[in-house]
Amino acid sequence: QVQLGESGGGLVQPGGSLRLSCAASGSISSINAMGWYRQAPGKEREQVAEITTDGGTKYAEAVKGRFIISRDNSGHTVYLQMNNLKPEDTAVYLCYYFSFNDYDGWSDFGSWGQGAQVTVSS
Repeated sequence: QVQLGESGGGLVQPGGSLRLSCAASGSISSINAMGWYRQAPGKEREQVAEITTDGGTKYAEAVKGRFIISRDNSGHTVYLQMNNLKPEDTAVYLCYYFSFNDYDGWSDFGSWGQGAQVTVSS
């Protein structure tokens, strides 16, 4: 089982920056994908960014050019650098982890962080 510890949310003015962190612990697969979804009231849940252990990344169109996802050297902590934040970025950001192994393939159910509230407002 993998547990995720998520931090870095807060209140920021439009145009500002925040960095979210998500630290994985437990039985971490050597092949995995980690990233963030976000959920705002009245909006559909949206996948924001993802990074896989081979270094591949993907981003929601709404955040391309503004957000950067990365891993530390251990591969167990993922960061989401959020720049030029906009009010529409306001949401609860939920870190996730999905694993792969030769027996089961990709996991059907991931692990999730507790959520980080990001509020962008003047």
